[in-house]
Amino acid sequence: MSAVEANFDGLIGPTHNYAGLSPGNIASADNALQVSNPKEAALQGLAKMKRLADLGLVQGVLPPHPRPHLPTLRALGFTGSDREIITAAANQAPAVLRNLYAASPMWTANAATIAPSADSADRRLHITPANLAAMFHRSIEPETTGRVLKAIFADEKLFAHHRALPGGAQFGDEGAANHNRFCGDYGDPGLHLYVYGRKAFDKGAAPKKFPARQTFEASAAIARLHQLEQSRVHFVQQNPKAIDAGAFHNDVLAVANKNVFFYHQEAFEDPAALTKTLQDKAPNIGLHFIEVPKAAVSLEDAIKSYLFNSQLISLPGSDKMTLILPREAGETASTNAYLESLISSNQPIGGLEFLELRQSMRNGGGPACLRLRVVLTGEERAALGGNVIMDDRLYRDLTAWVEKHYRDKVTPEDLADPDFAGESLAALDALTGILKLGPVFEFQR
Repeated sequence: MSAVEANFDGLIGPTHNYAGLSPGNIASADNALQVSNPKEAALQGLAKMKRLADLGLVQGVLPPHPRPHLPTLRALGFTGSDREIITAAANQAPAVLRNLYAASPMWTANAATIAPSADSADRRLHITPANLAAMFHRSIEPETTGRVLKAIFADEKLFAHHRALPGGAQFGDEGAANHNRFCGDYGDPGLHLYVYGRKAFDKGAAPKKFPARQTFEASAAIARLHQLEQSRVHFVQQNPKAIDAGAFHNDVLAVANKNVFFYHQEAFEDPAALTKTLQDKAPNIGLHFIEVPKAAVSLEDAIKSYLFNSQLISLPGSDKMTLILPREAGETASTNAYLESLISSNQPIGGLEFLELRQSMRNGGGPACLRLRVVLTGEERAALGGNVIMDDRLYRDLTAWVEKHYRDKVTPEDLADPDFAGESLAALDALTGILKLGPVFEFQR
């Protein structure tokens, strides 16, 4: 069946700030409490989306979530008007308020896990929002994410929506950042690789310094919910050493596209066993593995540069794949040297595009963090709701919206300002009119 892979990027929200909320994310910790520039961040993200659309890919947009998240503040005992709640929280629980201002929904690789209709038993595209149970500031996202995705993928004959997994940390699910799908063409049946950090109910290898956010139990549940054939699914544990080095999701050290798997030698404890298993499970796909040796790129450089947190894409009309990389990958000596050797060799990856995403990168998210991959047939693409597919007009409208509503500087002290909160919520109210998603936010219902 003919299909394309669409990228749905998170539009970076007006409260983009550096609060250092994510243990295990080195960049987030290193830049904590610095001054951020939400306007620059959003414009950088929009430029990325426009570039991929101009390259001929289907590029979608997912909106930011309302921040600060006032329903959670009310649930935690703060009362009164919005202004009174913000002021009280700033005085009594500033750390909680910082969490509820996080613009983290921008990283839509964690929004959900997707199974294309070619792979599910009922031949529908399956969507499960991630519960993001490991981090408080992200655990408040699934309900809004679910409403947004239902507004876009609305036809129940084509799209099956599941609730985020229950069970807290035992079923901690971080979404597509720990999931890869291999295939020949996008519309062909695929092989799903789920990467987990630990098992919740069995003792075994686990990181010692930073949390392993994705559990085996969560990955197995997602595969069941999505009605995947067991022979087309494989589960593998992320190397605990990699998590402790700062690879908080597997997409920091591995990325796949079609039949190509590009990964660091230390992403998995036994990569040779993994590649053999994948080949045995899908001999018809013709898998091609590109393992980057630690002698060429150290684990530390791979994480610092976000070499693997790139998008590996197939451009229309090209028989070579392209890596969409952060500029930092070209500015790090070891990764730049490796990329030059990769392009000069006879490999399936033949192109490089370096993009400016420093505002996101300083908070620990590169190109791959900002996008959710969705394989769509022609019928499914035609059924999408809202005005969310990037083109010249949408890019112009969203750029004007950012220029009107975003600040170019946000300090930690601004989070105590009720006017800042009001600006953010008013901006999102206007955005839903542009994206034509209906009342997907709590304050609109």
